[in-house]
Amino acid sequence: MEIREKYPTPYRFLVIEGNIGAGKTSLAERISRDYRSRLILERFADNPFLPKFYQDQERYAFPVEMAFLADSYNQLKKELQEPDIFAPMITADYYFMKSLIFAANTLAGDEYNLYSQLFHIIYASLPKPDLYVYLHQEPQNLINQIWRRGREYESAITVDYLRKIQNGYFDFFRQENNLRILIMDVRELDFVQNQEHYLILIDKIFGHTYPLGVTRVIP
Repeated sequence: MEIREKYPTPYRFLVIEGNIGAGKTSLAERISRDYRSRLILERFADNPFLPKFYQDQERYAFPVEMAFLADSYNQLKKELQEPDIFAPMITADYYFMKSLIFAANTLAGDEYNLYSQLFHIIYASLPKPDLYVYLHQEPQNLINQIWRRGREYESAITVDYLRKIQNGYFDFFRQENNLRILIMDVRELDFVQNQEHYLILIDKIFGHTYPLGVTRVIP
């Protein structure tokens, strides 16, 4: 029996999120294959300011965040407004709110105020996911995974920076009451290499119904 037959999806729009290096893209890609869903991946590598930002954050913070904002909006608007009867579910490895979470850690003063105004104008026009899944990892574990994948432009990322991003996500969760948010602690799981671990996550995501607000699970 295929996974999607055992765990049929109740979702049209599923988001898999997490801090840098948490495995969100790997999980989103695997779910997309198993459920034959459309896949939306964040196009971070296409941001021309990202390598410069990691070398000089103060100088390039505003252009890197504006580039992410514009690209994310254009990508999500196109994908979410063009239904596909052969792939009715959409799986994404990021949610638009991520833009504001990262900007809050890189921008300050008038730049952040301007960015926030533009963000909220755009955010109100985009559909919300049926389920938002957050993969929780400790920052030290994340930094080890980031080093192993060896992306040069990520070499300047620190544990302190990852902790600030994590706190930004948690602040978002506390303020957002109109989403179904599932926080899964994946510190003890290798869902990329271990099929049993992957199926544990599938059961939690597709085998249960969650209320609006935050639900925390330790698989």
